[in-house]
Amino acid sequence: MITSKLLAEAEGLSHGFSDRAGGESAAPYASFNLAYHVGDDAAVVDANHALLAQRLGYAPERLVHMRQIHSDRIVRCTPEMGFHSRPECDALMTDLLGQPLMVMVADCTPVLLYDPRRRAVAAVHAGRAGALKNIVGKTVAAMHDAYGSDPADLLAVLGPSIGSCCYEIGPEVAQEVQAAGCEGALSLRDGRTYLDVNAIVVKQLEAAGLTAGHIDLPGSCTACRTDRFFSYRAEGGTTGRQAGIIMLK
Repeated sequence: MITSKLLAEAEGLSHGFSDRAGGESAAPYASFNLAYHVGDDAAVVDANHALLAQRLGYAPERLVHMRQIHSDRIVRCTPEMGFHSRPECDALMTDLLGQPLMVMVADCTPVLLYDPRRRAVAAVHAGRAGALKNIVGKTVAAMHDAYGSDPADLLAVLGPSIGSCCYEIGPEVAQEVQAAGCEGALSLRDGRTYLDVNAIVVKQLEAAGLTAGHIDLPGSCTACRTDRFFSYRAEGGTTGRQAGIIMLK
């Protein structure tokens, strides 16, 4: 389990980013796969979720996770929502105690947001499509509207994701990135184009009002470190999912 120093110092908060180790799934989902839609045995995924809940100290049935659709849709969680709710969206937010939020990834950027003043949290799925739609900036705005969150108070942590070292893209995607005004996230090496999704996310967080000192970046590329993380791209599309989790205690 990976934690952020930025959030570890916060009182009344539980968070973490899982990796692929320490679970019960067999290859190619070995071993801590948390996704049901990838072809893994559902009973084994249940067991992995139970292990994660035990490690982070939450009730498994209270966890809210998403049916992620690479959108800019944000859902405010309600008390009756839980493990089997699975709203179609790419960001969840709550100010309810004991309601953990989860974002699942295998290269996309998981973003956890925390407002220590208003006591609210969010979990965001920021893949390329979501980043180009400014999902993180829109989530910051949604937290302001729902909870009165001042963006300057927010803390943001980006979990392990694919880096520009490995994320090669074609000309059509490069044009999409340029059209979205994110050309600064593109780089050229040996005649090939690479994309830095995290650079887009950080820029959008800062544009939304977060300070640089309130943004914590990941230290690992999922595609470089398939020994530690699931990577959809590096593993040919057949792999498990790790997750970012955040909860107010």
